Amino acid sequence: MQSHSSSQTNWLRSYYFTRAAFSLIWISAAVLLGRQPGPTAFLLVIYPAWDAFANLVDARVNGGLKANPSQALNVVVSTIMTLAVVIAVGNSTYAVLAVFGVWAIFSGLLQLYTGVRRWRLYGAQWVMILSGAQSALAGGFMISQSLASTAPTILDIVPYAGFGAFYFLLSAIWLVVAAYRRAQA
Repeated sequence: MQSHSSSQTNWLRSYYFTRAAFSLIWISAAVLLGRQPGPTAFLLVIYPAWDAFANLVDARVNGGLKANPSQALNVVVSTIMTLAVVIAVGNSTYAVLAVFGVWAIFSGLLQLYTGVRRWRLYGAQWVMILSGAQSALAGGFMISQSLASTAPTILDIVPYAGFGAFYFLLSAIWLVVAAYRRAQA
């Protein structure tokens, strides 16, 4: 059991580092390419698509979709939201921000649930729980911003991605420190 737990902790650490790296690369691309419609549309679509893929891979590594219902639902929600972003990109930036807001609420609540469930198995998931809660709140804020008179841009989503990168990075570092402490004990 210890080696299984250790391998799962190693997986989570790598998974969290990968999620943080993706978000940082996405933020850089959004800042650099945010005024170009083609790359902006691609970035807006790829973000929830990546979330769907990442949750699918993580769920499969951790016992499959049946064993991880919150992640299975997150795969479905993120896939639907990817399609909604594809439609919204062609209509208006207001619609894109609203779709991102709805997605942030759902994916945040599902991440929160996954963090609570994993805490019982692996511990040290408080960061993911906090991240999920903040994601849900950020989603509400994005929806309210989508109703404002100022036209939103991809840069309105950058802070959301930035906090996601921060939380994933902090979770990975927390797991590294915890593993180091266990090894020293």
